[in-house]
Amino acid sequence: MVRIALGLEYDGSGFAGWQSQPHGNTLQDALETALARIAGERLRVVCAGRTDAGVHAFGQVVHFDTSAERPMTAWVRGVNAGLPATMSIRWAHAVPDAFHARFSARARSYRYLLLDRGERPGLWQGKVGWCHRPLDVAAMQEAAQDLLGEHDFSAFRAAECQAKSPVKTIHRLTVERRGEFVVIECTANAFLHHMMRNIVGALVYVGLGRRPRGWMRELLAMKDRRLAAPTYAAEGLYLLAVDYDPCWGLPLVPTPFLLPGHAK
Repeated sequence: MVRIALGLEYDGSGFAGWQSQPHGNTLQDALETALARIAGERLRVVCAGRTDAGVHAFGQVVHFDTSAERPMTAWVRGVNAGLPATMSIRWAHAVPDAFHARFSARARSYRYLLLDRGERPGLWQGKVGWCHRPLDVAAMQEAAQDLLGEHDFSAFRAAECQAKSPVKTIHRLTVERRGEFVVIECTANAFLHHMMRNIVGALVYVGLGRRPRGWMRELLAMKDRRLAAPTYAAEGLYLLAVDYDPCWGLPLVPTPFLLPGHAK
């Protein structure tokens, strides 16, 4: 038996999220079906982060165990041949049994793309969130800094969240404007269910002037999801990268820029 780690990217628009469901229209189901064709056996995969319906990824990481002996190219090109066009394996790497896609991760990074203009998206439909009123990005960036560090993020946690603890550590949270887009990026040791989208919703309230810049501190202190802003749309959210210790030897994939003419 060997353990294989895979890096993959996908457009989550046409899927009912990551986690396997009876109807089968999930990313996990699509991946496991394609893997089974190459392995000649049924496989189960474990991912670094279970993305919601409509959420995209550039740097999702999974692992699986198999008795099949295949070259790494088979786990990339062979599996890709059986995947939907909006899902692609970027790399495959044999790892020790001690590696775990979820529990070995040191941090995860998400990017939220928010189109900030009066007209709804056309070209970017399904790929960005949308705010039809101008946002004060400077106020959003200032408010975001109050979330840095270790906190109880109960105010940003979905009711159905199954995490054992609401305490997480945000290492980096930035808000910047790039043309018609507001780009929000966050790196944390782990995320609660809907945590990133709830943070975006709260920051948008600050950017619209509906709440003061110090509101984030108040939300952290109150620990009450009902007092926070609505969860923002899934379409603008991307799992950007998962960070692991270099000892695992996983390939490094360049961070995508996503915006025309704005490489980062």
